[in-house]
Amino acid sequence: MGGADDGPTGIRCRLDELLTERQMTLTELSERVGLSIVNLSVLKNDRARAIRFSTLVAICDALGCEVGELLVRA
Repeated sequence: MGGADDGPTGIRCRLDELLTERQMTLTELSERVGLSIVNLSVLKNDRARAIRFSTLVAICDALGCEVGELLVRA
């Protein structure tokens, strides 16, 4: 039997959709928030299992969105 971090979280990240809506690339977001493209890609592809609040705030600030627009219940 797996641990708590195995399998789906019930939370979906809408980063890909928000980037498209704002005509922003992952590279541009990476430069704005100071995170690697690899880490943002994990979020974008819904493979993240956790996110720091400071990261969440930085992404939302860069995208001009609320947390509830970025993270939704699956």
